[in-house]
Amino acid sequence: MTRVFRPRRSCLAVPGSNPKMLTKAQGLSVDEAFLDLEDSVAPTEKVAARANVLTALREGDWAGKVLAVRVNDAETRWAYDDVIEIVRGAGHLIDCIMLPKVEKLSHIHWLDVLLTQLERDLELPEGKIGIEVQIEGPAGLSIVDDIAASTPRVETLIFGPGDFMAAMQIPTLVIGENSYGGHNPIDPVFMSLAVAARKHGLQVIDGPYAVIGDTEGFHRAAQRAAAFGFDGKWVLHPTQVDAANEVFAPTQQAYDKAERILDAYDFHRSADGGARGAAMLDGEMIDEATRKLALVTAEKGRRAEMVRTKELAQ
Repeated sequence: MTRVFRPRRSCLAVPGSNPKMLTKAQGLSVDEAFLDLEDSVAPTEKVAARANVLTALREGDWAGKVLAVRVNDAETRWAYDDVIEIVRGAGHLIDCIMLPKVEKLSHIHWLDVLLTQLERDLELPEGKIGIEVQIEGPAGLSIVDDIAASTPRVETLIFGPGDFMAAMQIPTLVIGENSYGGHNPIDPVFMSLAVAARKHGLQVIDGPYAVIGDTEGFHRAAQRAAAFGFDGKWVLHPTQVDAANEVFAPTQQAYDKAERILDAYDFHRSADGGARGAAMLDGEMIDEATRKLALVTAEKGRRAEMVRTKELAQ
């Protein structure tokens, strides 16, 4: 099955142990909501959280959102039952399973095979349910290219900053803080994830910024991820949603310019425009490389349902 593009500018983490938050999340303007059975759920609440999540999936209104469930990591005692119960109970409703702490290829292969068996048994389209992969440690990062290529089900690579920084002994007490004076130790991680994602046609998502009240800090962290070409970021609270949606979409000015570049390039490549390989627009040379850059911005704007400024579109 060919994977479809799913917008993920803002990816809301919703604790499966909190029915109130499961209800509230349905009304938020996020691109994705993932219902969590892992870190936000205490070990004693894992089984009850599964029931909460199934109820929310079956009875809730998640229209307009990518819908995922984060199961526990593959080496825990909960992972198998998480996948079995969620897919049997709501496999026709979800888009993806998010698998955390992926450190080995066998983690992905296990989930891929299990999902295939369940889809066949439930008579769902084979390959319907995608996989979102969390990279949260050095072992996973070291084989990230192999992980990205492991199965067509993989749709996204997700950076897990808390576990990763702890594993690397990076001195910080703020999950998701990625701005340091001078050398930034997270920059090579972002680049590695972004390169692997783009090489294999995947999306790449930044994890959470844990200081809910620090809107400037969240915005700063989101902008840094966006500078590496990331497609979106996790949000933990409604106050972070608008910033994520804004940062991971082009500005109106940039979107308008990108569309104008594409129009001008197409015209100058046509017979009416002289069939030239390069042209000028507002004093700037535009060529095939310019077109590729403009197309990236234009596609992001279109996915965000942006509309060209009327006078510039004429």
